[in-house]
Amino acid sequence: MDRIRQRLANHSLIALDSAIFIYHFEAHSTYFPLTQTILEMVSDGTCQAVISTVTLMELTVLPWRLGRANVARQYELLLVNFPHLTIVDVSRDVARRAAQLRTLYRIRPADSLLVATGLVNQATAWVTNDKNLRRLAPDIEVFILDDWL
Repeated sequence: MDRIRQRLANHSLIALDSAIFIYHFEAHSTYFPLTQTILEMVSDGTCQAVISTVTLMELTVLPWRLGRANVARQYELLLVNFPHLTIVDVSRDVARRAAQLRTLYRIRPADSLLVATGLVNQATAWVTNDKNLRRLAPDIEVFILDDWL
């Protein structure tokens, strides 16, 4: 975990994919140690992080579908109150940048909105586990969780 900690510490603002929180909330046996390290770095202020309101949607779909409104609300409260984490609404600038990313890299709409949120807010790193998003490297440094196992 020290390697990813050292590399991410070079970035004052990172953007986080929804998968980081999904793995963490589910205590995924493979990825939990990595997500714990990343989220501790944000929590202690080693780096700031930004996410999109799209992440809030992605994290709460399953609890809402299962009729577990209390879990959906707990997830939202955790994100809203997480130290050094900013949740950003989808603005016109984010939508425009997302369209450009979709055009250049042929990525999914939700992914383009998440990455665009980071870029518009000056994030210099994108943390994900989607290997297809490596192609974003010309625009932002991409950290794939599997590369750090």
